[in-house]
Amino acid sequence: MKLGCHVSIRDGYLGAAQKAQNMNADAFQYFPKNPRGLSVKKAPEEDTTSCKQFCEENGLISISHSPYPTDLTAVGEKQKKVIESLRSDLEISDACGSLGVVVHFGKNERGKDPLDTYRQIIDTLNQTLVDWDGTCKLLIENNASKLGAMGTTLEELVQIRRLTDFPEKIGFCLDTCHAFASGLWTGDNWMELWREAEQLGYVADLCAIHFNNSMYNTGSGRDRHANILDHGYIQKRQLASIFQTDWEEDFPFILETPDEFGVTKLEEISQVKTWLNI
Repeated sequence: MKLGCHVSIRDGYLGAAQKAQNMNADAFQYFPKNPRGLSVKKAPEEDTTSCKQFCEENGLISISHSPYPTDLTAVGEKQKKVIESLRSDLEISDACGSLGVVVHFGKNERGKDPLDTYRQIIDTLNQTLVDWDGTCKLLIENNASKLGAMGTTLEELVQIRRLTDFPEKIGFCLDTCHAFASGLWTGDNWMELWREAEQLGYVADLCAIHFNNSMYNTGSGRDRHANILDHGYIQKRQLASIFQTDWEEDFPFILETPDEFGVTKLEEISQVKTWLNI
């Protein structure tokens, strides 16, 4: 497995990769552009090529994360902007050599038929991927809402992927905090959850883990990340259960943990690597 964290592209894509390496990371995540909007940005060829080459030379794995306003359930003019933004994310991330672009599943509006929302998600995915021929995938992330809400179950995520026209261009990113907050993972049922994931075909298309602790207890439905070994409700033995399963050597685990508790990313990555003996 490869352990890393989210890094800024303030110094460019190559700068982000170098920053990750300086943090003792083997993997990293980044926003391909401004995370606050749905802008369309052309990939700067020299910078992205240098980033890809640097990662290949130094054994770094990367994924990116779509901007916060990206909403697969959007309709009308907003949907068009989301699709254009996602294509831009894919092009930049592919040029950087990244495995995929993480995108949140989406949530159903109160009073709206969930089937209509599912259809909208599928339509947005189809329109985004219809003529995409890069190797970078869209990685659907599970939601933190209480179990039973949209985007919280493995069956749901797998089914949405299957119902698209281009399932081969879609993978999954499992967020441990979100799974814990929703109640999908209680902290003590990892092996049962893993067996279910294998049976459903989820594991075969799992491309990355967002490795986060949770500031709130399981089933809370509250999405607030905590540092892996401190300040969280997920106990060390429960986190350790995740590593009872077999992971490929180049599988990325990405920390999206807070900085306000005095633990730097360099310190946290080193702590977790020492704990996992990697």
